[in-house]
Amino acid sequence: MSETTTVEPSSPAPRPKINEITLDNPWQWLASGWHDLRQAPKFSLSYGLVFVVASFLLTLGLINGAMFFLIPPLAASFFLIAPLLGIGLYGISRAIEMGQKVEFCQAQIAWDSNPAHISAMGVVLMLIMLAWMLAAILVFVLFFDKPMPTWENFIPVVFLSGDSPLFLLVGIVSGGIIALFTFAISAVTVPLLMDRQIDVMTAMQTSFAAVRLNWRPMMLWASLIAMFVGIGIFTLYLGLLVSMPLVGHATWHAYRDLVAPESEPAT
Repeated sequence: MSETTTVEPSSPAPRPKINEITLDNPWQWLASGWHDLRQAPKFSLSYGLVFVVASFLLTLGLINGAMFFLIPPLAASFFLIAPLLGIGLYGISRAIEMGQKVEFCQAQIAWDSNPAHISAMGVVLMLIMLAWMLAAILVFVLFFDKPMPTWENFIPVVFLSGDSPLFLLVGIVSGGIIALFTFAISAVTVPLLMDRQIDVMTAMQTSFAAVRLNWRPMMLWASLIAMFVGIGIFTLYLGLLVSMPLVGHATWHAYRDLVAPESEPAT
C-alpha cells in the first residue's frame, strides 16, 4: 500500500516593514538618482532616449491619424505607467548599489527576477491607464460643448480659453483621483517585486502603507515626479532624456528608504 504524502501550503510572505521618512528624503533620492545617472550615463541616457523617440512617434501617429485630442490624456497617463517603464533604471541602480556590472539587458534581468508578479502589476497599470483614457474621453464628450478645434488651436481653445470651466474642473478632479490612487499602489511596488520574491497584492499593500504612513513627504515626491516628467513633456519630449532616468534611479532609492530589509518584517 502506497504512502500518501501531504504537502502543507507555504504561508504567504509577511508584508515588509515600512520606515518613516522626512521631507528631506525626496531631495536625497534625487541626489542619489543623479549620482547613479552619472555613474552609468551611457545606459541611463539610452533609456531616456527610448522615451523621447517613443513619445515623438506616438504623437506624430496621433496627429497624422487626426486623433490629436488624445495627446493630452495620453501624455498625462504617462505618469500612470511610468512605475513599470522604469524597471531597467531600477535594475541599473541596484547593480551600482551592489557593485555589479551594468548591462543594457538590465530591464530583462530585473523582469526575470519575478516575472509573473511584475507582469501582473503591468496588467494592473494598463487597466488603470485604460480607465483613465475612457474617463478623459467621457469627460470631453459630456462637458466640452464647443465645436472640435483644429490641431493648430487645440491647446488654446480647450485648455486656455476659459470657455469650459466645468470641463476643466471635472477633468482635473477625476484625473487627480485616479493619479493619486495609482501613485499610492505603485510608488515602490515594482522595485519591491524585482528585489524580493513577493506577490503583487502584498507589494501594492506595502506601497499603499508607505504612502499612508509618510503622506507628507510622499506627496512632495509625487509633485517632484510630476514636475520633472512635465518638464520633459513640455520641452517637446527632449527633457525626458534626462528627467526619466533621474526619476527612475531616484525611485529605487525611495524604495530602499521606505521599505525595511527582509530581516525586519512588519509586526
